[in-house]
Amino acid sequence: MLNTQVALLTVAQMGEADRLSVQSGISDTTLMENAGDAVARAIQQRWSVRPVVVLCGPGNNGGDGFAAARHLADAGWPVRVALLGNAERLKGAALHNCRLWRGIIEQLHQGVLDGAELVVDALFGAGLSRTLSGDAAAILTEVALRALPVAAIDVPSGVMGDTGENLGGIAATLTVTFFRKKPAHVLFPGRLLCGDVVVADIGTPPSVLDSIGPTAFENHSAHWRGAMPRPTHAGNKFTRGHALISGGYPLTGAARMAARAAARIGAGLVTVAVSEQALPIYAAALTSVMVAPIIGAEDFAHLLADRRITGFLIGPGAGLGSHTRGRALEMLATGRATVIDADAISCFKDETSALIRAISGPCVITPHEGEFSRVFDVTGDKLTRSRAAAGSSNAVIVLKGGDTVIAAPDGRVIINTNAPPTLATAGAGDVLSGIILGLLAQGMEPFLAAAAAVWLHGAAATAFGPGLLAEDLPDLLPGVLGHLDAQLIVSRK
Repeated sequence: MLNTQVALLTVAQMGEADRLSVQSGISDTTLMENAGDAVARAIQQRWSVRPVVVLCGPGNNGGDGFAAARHLADAGWPVRVALLGNAERLKGAALHNCRLWRGIIEQLHQGVLDGAELVVDALFGAGLSRTLSGDAAAILTEVALRALPVAAIDVPSGVMGDTGENLGGIAATLTVTFFRKKPAHVLFPGRLLCGDVVVADIGTPPSVLDSIGPTAFENHSAHWRGAMPRPTHAGNKFTRGHALISGGYPLTGAARMAARAAARIGAGLVTVAVSEQALPIYAAALTSVMVAPIIGAEDFAHLLADRRITGFLIGPGAGLGSHTRGRALEMLATGRATVIDADAISCFKDETSALIRAISGPCVITPHEGEFSRVFDVTGDKLTRSRAAAGSSNAVIVLKGGDTVIAAPDGRVIINTNAPPTLATAGAGDVLSGIILGLLAQGMEPFLAAAAAVWLHGAAATAFGPGLLAEDLPDLLPGVLGHLDAQLIVSRK
């Protein structure tokens, strides 16, 4: 069961949450009043009193803006309000809050920005599905030209709530949303435009999530911390799992980093299977990791037949071609947990059906965007594509990037947000595949193992800071794991 505290709601699901809230006895005017108050409070916590202009749109987002303007004015802030369209066309709670505003309602034009030191963007919420144009686009362009700080309500106007796509929005310093985040708050480019995101409680009963059944979540240790494998006093190296990696040649560094990552995350044994000419390189560089020479095809088959091996990885430094593809298919044929990464993904270009047919057990595929497009012929936003690939392949898909998406075959997705930009360095992906392998080899369920690995990978990079090299990452894992254990102990007290 994933933690609903970090559930991500689509625009339709948030609309259903509002409907169920009203059904439970909380009026829509109360929800909007609470939203406006939350926006005003968030602004007051971040900025000192200053002239502010609130740009209101023709829907409920504009109604939230009117409520926020009233609360700021009541707190002594000098506030101007500008409305896109006519007040007579407002409806429901938005019209109610418009009528409660005691000041002048100006038309939306660039002059309302004169003297302003803060802009509240209440033009359009997450449900916008068309490119901004006309007066709305013009005034936001002017806001950006004047470099005015922006506090956005729900999402910056122009950002699509379900995908994070930008249809003409500008960057906000602060975004205040309600009840739960939306995908736009964690997916690029929306995440970059939102600035700091505050999730405000406006009185929506958490029980509405039981009816909504969210399937998208932000990555958090609460999802998988309890499922993390832990050594026991009665265990031994084999009960902690045996991970096997197919080592590449002449590119040997990728598999070596993956092997060290698998060992650091807790696999009891790690073996790298390598060609005879590569054996001296691997043997000299790896001490706690075993190296198995593969002279003929029967040697590799003999390794795979060892039932004590509980997880496989192929791809890092493997090279393209039939050799890598054949080994990947052999691994998958065992039905045991397998990670397909890097070259082992690309070698199935134009042969996706062969890869999908071969998946018969736990499998995690870890493409970046280029590798994904070579193998999976699906279009759409990142969530849609990840879900489609996971559903068609019956594998967990880890579509990598600064907003890595982990997708399960059943449609659940987890979006990662803790990866620092320093992870954009050669070999970081190889370490990630090794962490996933190590967790799978210890028996962790693939979807949670992938989510945990991605988060731990990001936390390790953050702990190191500037100057990170991929080879630094495995040795940072014990510290991250220790910090997690300390948090768990505190939470149980």
